[in-house]
Amino acid sequence: MNMYRVSFFGHRRIENLSAIADKLDDIISDLLRTKEYVEFFVGRYGEFDQSAASAIRRMRNSIGHDNSSMILVLPYMTAEFANNEKYFYDYYDEVEICPESANAHFKAAIGIRNKAVAERSDLVICYTTRKSGGAYQAVKYAKSLNKDIINIAEPVNGTEKIF
Repeated sequence: MNMYRVSFFGHRRIENLSAIADKLDDIISDLLRTKEYVEFFVGRYGEFDQSAASAIRRMRNSIGHDNSSMILVLPYMTAEFANNEKYFYDYYDEVEICPESANAHFKAAIGIRNKAVAERSDLVICYTTRKSGGAYQAVKYAKSLNKDIINIAEPVNGTEKIF
């Protein structure tokens, strides 16, 4: 089976939530229709992460989800996850604690997790509007790995700008 892996990185706050949701729906729908199997790696730390996970669920419910999985990749074990495992497994297909970041200092753990996820990805879908912050650093790292990148925050001629 051909596995295609997609990760999402974005700033905590996003502008024009409905436009971003529409763009995510279009991209995810296309991936579900054109790829044999898609693994979506998502986080849980801001509006973009929540928008990405919601779009994946919407499109999987609309198109079907037998050719995909949505995997929450946590940088370390959190009390929220430990106290609500059932909820997490009801929402996500899988939950991973990133081994590279699990024992790191909490201030460094998200960046380490982001690098590990970028390394595993074929495509990075991002929402970055400035050249600073963890999302930007993750995308910059993915670019250094020659990953395909779509920045949905910056339209160029009606399409998304490739980072």
